[in-house]
Amino acid sequence: MQLTPLQQDAVTELINIAFSRAAASLSDLTKCRVDLDVPEISVHKIGEVAVSVGRFVRGDVATVHQVFTGPVAGDAFLLLNFDGAVHLVELLTDTPTAKGTLGAAAREVVTEVGNILMNACLGVFGNLLQVRFSFSVPKLSLEDLGFMVQSLVVSDDALQHAMVVGARFRMRESEVTGCLVLVLGIASFELFLKAVEDWAEKSLAGDQT
Repeated sequence: MQLTPLQQDAVTELINIAFSRAAASLSDLTKCRVDLDVPEISVHKIGEVAVSVGRFVRGDVATVHQVFTGPVAGDAFLLLNFDGAVHLVELLTDTPTAKGTLGAAAREVVTEVGNILMNACLGVFGNLLQVRFSFSVPKLSLEDLGFMVQSLVVSDDALQHAMVVGARFRMRESEVTGCLVLVLGIASFELFLKAVEDWAEKSLAGDQT
């Protein structure tokens, strides 16, 4: 499935706004400049999401999962390669971790990064699209990417879509790449796209006045 050019541009702009806010929050938290780039955004039926996700992460992954409810409801995930998650913790805390491990403190850091990033995105969507969300407490899991993706596919997978957003964290002259995945039922997805189009048209009208 492909977004129209208007939808693609609008979603990209909204995600860029959200990532800028998340980067600012992480910079304030760590007292170190953090940049967040969006290398790619794509939309897929849930059963086809594995290939797109695999462009950013593979193997064992650290996944932060958060459920959101409201007129537009679904699941948000931040996926990082396990080694990438370890490296991200080291970059954010400027402290080496035990080799190849994510201890309790490191897991809290990854969970908080996911919480900040997902709340920034959903917050921007909510404010600019005038949609209200409620959030669950984010949960971290460590598992194989194939198993994680398979857990997304349910019996009515034809009625779900996933928006995959590449996420590149850059700090301390280094970078870590992961991806944000938003899973929406068909009704929520249609509402989301309608809200995006309305926002884009209002923005264009404002630019022309």
